[in-house]
Formats: sequence, structure tokens, C-alpha cells
Amino acid sequence: MSEPQGYGGARSEDPGTSDEGRPAQPTRPASASQRGAAPPGPRSEGDQGPPPQAARQAPPPQAATPASQRGAAPPGPRNEGDQGPPPQAARPAGRRVQGDGEVGGAPEASGRTERAEDSALADEAVDAAGGLDLLLTDAALGIVHRLRPDSSLLRLAAGLARRPVFVARQAAQLGTELGMIAAGRSAVTASARDRRFSDPAWKDNPLLRRSVQAYLAAARSAEDLVAGAELSWRDDTRLKFLLTNLVAAAAPSNNPLLSPVAWKAAIDTGGENAVRGLRALASDLATPPRVPTMVPPGSFEVGKDLAVTPGGVVHSTEVFELIQYQPVTETVHRYPLLIVPPMINKYYVVDLAPGRSMVEYLVTQGHQVFVMSWRNPDARHRDWNLDTYGGALKEALAAARIITGADKASVCALCSGGIMAAMVAAHLSVTGQLDGLASLCLGVTLLDQAQAGTAGAIIDEKTAAAAMAVSSARGYLDGRSLAEVFAWLRPDDLIWNYWVNNYLQGRRPPAFDILYWNADTTRLPAGLHHDFIKLALANALTKPDVATMLGSPVDLSKVDLDAYVVAGASDHLCPWQSCYRTTQLLGGPVKFVLSTSGHIAAMVNPPDNPKAAFQTAPVNPADPHEFLATATTVKGSWWPDYSSWLADRGGGGKKSSRTLGRKDYPVQCAAPGTYVHDH
Repeated sequence: MSEPQGYGGARSEDPGTSDEGRPAQPTRPASASQRGAAPPGPRSEGDQGPPPQAARQAPPPQAATPASQRGAAPPGPRNEGDQGPPPQAARPAGRRVQGDGEVGGAPEASGRTERAEDSALADEAVDAAGGLDLLLTDAALGIVHRLRPDSSLLRLAAGLARRPVFVARQAAQLGTELGMIAAGRSAVTASARDRRFSDPAWKDNPLLRRSVQAYLAAARSAEDLVAGAELSWRDDTRLKFLLTNLVAAAAPSNNPLLSPVAWKAAIDTGGENAVRGLRALASDLATPPRVPTMVPPGSFEVGKDLAVTPGGVVHSTEVFELIQYQPVTETVHRYPLLIVPPMINKYYVVDLAPGRSMVEYLVTQGHQVFVMSWRNPDARHRDWNLDTYGGALKEALAAARIITGADKASVCALCSGGIMAAMVAAHLSVTGQLDGLASLCLGVTLLDQAQAGTAGAIIDEKTAAAAMAVSSARGYLDGRSLAEVFAWLRPDDLIWNYWVNNYLQGRRPPAFDILYWNADTTRLPAGLHHDFIKLALANALTKPDVATMLGSPVDLSKVDLDAYVVAGASDHLCPWQSCYRTTQLLGGPVKFVLSTSGHIAAMVNPPDNPKAAFQTAPVNPADPHEFLATATTVKGSWWPDYSSWLADRGGGGKKSSRTLGRKDYPVQCAAPGTYVHDH
């Protein structure tokens, strides 16, 4: 298919990734043995520091945690329970989520334990949950493509062949340790916070104890071998992805013949757990994304339990609906805020359950809030590309300004929406329209993809071409395929936790709003899929005039306006160090905020979260680790900080309007609109 005019991707013929324009690189990504250790960042769990608004010195980098000790709380900003259950009022009225009190007839006395297990299970999954829009090649080709051997394995073999002494030493150490395990003299033990082996039987039963010790020793040895091969960043990251999945799958806790919780469930239910588990497994394998169900179907209803902030659709096109929210304060800030969600997920990640809704919070702070709700495209919309969505953003901005009577508007864009919004801002600069933007906020947005984590490492020219051919044939990339790939990026949290819970124990998973949203996927049109892949291959946004938006060359250094950039400290999809590079790419003053948790949990950060924290610094040096050295940690959510920052750029106050829309933009229907219900 020929490229549409004004293609918003790379103009360069060479899709390689030269070092031109790259920042001073962050430290090398953590080895497989360091999986689970969050980047050094805000520490809030147990922190007895100053009260909220007080600042303190950033903590030094922490020691890494072995992958074989999955379940230990990362030493950095990830807070266990950080994104726990929504308030009880936010749960669906009149619906009992199985597992909250009893499971399969288990005595009520076990309810408290099961609720604690549900909460811990969901905490890990929520922290791992993330936007699906950057995993573009493997989603088209299938996860098996990435798990099968490739040239990276050959280079691993060559690297180890050049280090025979190192390999022999590792083999000898493993053999010695296995001998000590067999003799019962090994000191190898799982972390006390590794939930997989929390049942006392893993320590008290000699057979189970030895199986755990052998597993941990073998996993650690395999991780050391990959780390010691001294591979390139791309090969190292690809192999760690493969090793992570192999190590996670091999855990004795996944084995129904060994798992104590499976045996106990069989005794408690008279074997009914096995029947329920097999039924759930068959159901999950029958339809995409063919991974364990993370939230029971029907747990929430959009418009009733989620996305309930009062508002109305005031403008709609083939591409999007524009939702304006009802002010609740006597006065409002003059300049409106337009929120731009990712293009592969539903918009209500910013309007989850009451008390956890960013939209709801900002409205209560006197902001005039608008949100774009994208249509779920199908094969008819195969040609929609970055220009299509960029044009939609310009149209939404114009509508928001006209409706509010303001000459400026602020934009807050998330993930892929942030990529597109930054490119539109560059277009507005070139065309002399940048003064229509009051400020720009980019949340978990990756503009520099030089070392963009696992998602970036799995993209190369050959797989990209094959992936684009697949989406061209279909006309779109199915979000369920993206969901499958994303789950295998975090197999412990998003696959095997639920394997044990759903299949071995025969329990339904707990219901949590972020996981429900994460499973409510949409499709990505082929044109946009192609544009994102080409941007990633060329790392085009780091190089002036390589990419285009609406016919204008993109030079982010010309985006000379105030910006607020948010990253997640334990974000494995968009590493915070790569997000930090945005501070060096934009041309105006940037406030960088390093929030707790992962990709999406970092954004869903309500002020009543007692364990939330973020880091910021007065200046943004080129090296992200220099940022850490000068940053201070603020206890609490970044939402109030952003609201205050936004208010300073809000154009002053005015009396709020009690009506939505205006003559040329009448209310068409109540929020959440119609596009959010498309499947």
C-alpha cells in the first residue's frame, strides 16, 4: 500500500538508528538477574521523612534483586499496594466478586486470607499493567516469533565460547550448589516477599524445599551466564526477555503436582478446583488474547462504575468524540485543558472509579477539562495515520478554545497520544500557531527510542517489515494481540500469578478498575501502525526534520513552551531514563516528575494514596542519573503538583459556566459518549 501524503513518520530512507542526537546514555539496562529491581527513585514505603510538600535528598541507587526472587518489593519507588483495590464505593453495585469473601464454598474464616491474596495478586498485576501501543511488531507476528531461537542466541553461544573459564566456573558453582541441595546443606532460600513460595510447605517439606532451592540456583546461574556474555544492548535485552519467560515458567509453584496451594484447594473443594480451573483454561485458550483472565468479565460497566464524571459530548467526528466535563467550582481557570489518551486504549484510564479519576480531581480544582475519546477503528479505516490523528487533535483544540472563549489551551497527552501531541506542537511552531498552546504535559511518553526497553529491543527491520505486511493485509492491528505480547513481557505478574489463582486453585481473579481498562483493548489502524514502527526504527523524533506532521518537518527543539513530563520509575515499557530524554529534546522549560510505580499505575495516582511519592529537581542535566543526584522526593501524588503548575499557566480565573458546549457545539449526548462502547 502506498504511503498516504504527509506521512507522519521518518522521511529518511535509512531506518537505522545512528548515534546522532542521542543523549548521554543511561547506565546499561539491568541484567536478567536484576529483574524486579525498580530504578532508583522515590522511596515512600515506610518513609518517615518530612510531611507532603517538604523535600528531602534523593536516596542513592539500591541493590538489585534477582529474578529468582520475584515477589520481593523493588528497592526503588515501586510501592506494594500502591495501586490496590479501588474504594468499596467504586465497585459495581450489587455485584459480588468471587474471592472477596469465599471461593467455591470455602469457609468464611478463610475470607480474610483470600482477600489479602486477591489484593496482593492485583497489586502486582496493576503495577505491571501498561499501555499496549508500543509493542507493535510482535503483536502482528505473534509471541511465538519472539520466543523461538534467533541470531541473538547464536551470539550468546559465541560470547560464551570465548569465555570458557567463566562458563566452567559457573558450571562448577552450580554443580556444587546442587550437591549441597541434595545433601540438605544449602543456604539458598527464596525471598521472604516472594509470594510464589509463601506457603510454609515450601520450607517445611524436604522435597518441596529442595525443588525451590534447585530452581533458584539454576535460575541464578542462567542469569549470570547471559550477563557474563557481554552482549550488545539489543541482544542482551532480547535474551533476557526469553530467559525471563523460561525462568518464570519453570517455577515449581506453577506445577500442579507440587503446588501446596493446589493440593489444599483440592482438599477444600473436593477436587472442584480442578474442574473450575480446566474450564477457565479452556475458555481462555478459546479466544484471543489466550492468556489467563486478569479481571472477571462484567466486573465493571463503563458509564455506571467507570467513566462516570458528569459531562457531555460536544463535538464528534469520524475519528473522535470530544467530551467536556461539567465544572463544579464557582470559578474556573480561563485556559481549558485537553487530555489526549493513547490511541490503542479507551480514554477512561483518566476517568476510572470515583476517587481514582484524574478528570474528576482536576475538575474539582477548577480546571475546564476536555477529553478526546477515540473511535475503535476497523478495516475501513486502514489509512488513518499520524496525520489523521494529528489533524483530529488540532480540531479538538480549536473546539475547546471556541467553547470556552479562550485564546489558549493546555494539552495533557499520554503514551502514544503524547508522541502525536509532541509532533503536533512542532507543527504548530512551524506554522506560527504555537501561541495557541498554554502548556504541554506528556505522561509516560517515549520520544527518544534509542534504548526503549524490551519493546524497543524487539523491533528490527526484518520483523518490522513482516509486521507491517500483516497489518496491511488486515487493515488494522488487533489490540488483543497486543495484550498477549504485553502479558508475556511480565510473565510472573501477568501470566503465572493468574495460572496459579485461576487454574490451580480454581478461583476467579479479583476485580480492579485498571485491569478492566487494560483488558478493554481497541484496534490500531494499519497506517498508524506503520508510522509508529518507522518512527521507532529511525528514532526519528531525536533528529530535526526527519519526521513530519501535517506536512511540516518535526523539530522538537522548536516546541518552545512550558512542559510537564511524567515518567514511571518502574516502567518497563517506557523506561524512565528514556522518557527523561524529553527534557533535552523540547525547546522550552521542562519540569520532569519521576512518579512511583509502572507504566499506567504511575499515571493513576490519586491524592489519597498514602504511599505515593515523586521526584523532581530544579534543573534537568543531560544525564538522568545526575538528575537523581540533585532530585528531591515529595511524598504524595503528583496530581496536586500538576494542578498547581497548570493553574499558574491557566490565564487567571473567570466565573464558571453551568452549561456545556455552545451554539456551534451543542451537547450531543452525555459522557462517556458512544465511541467508548465500541468493540
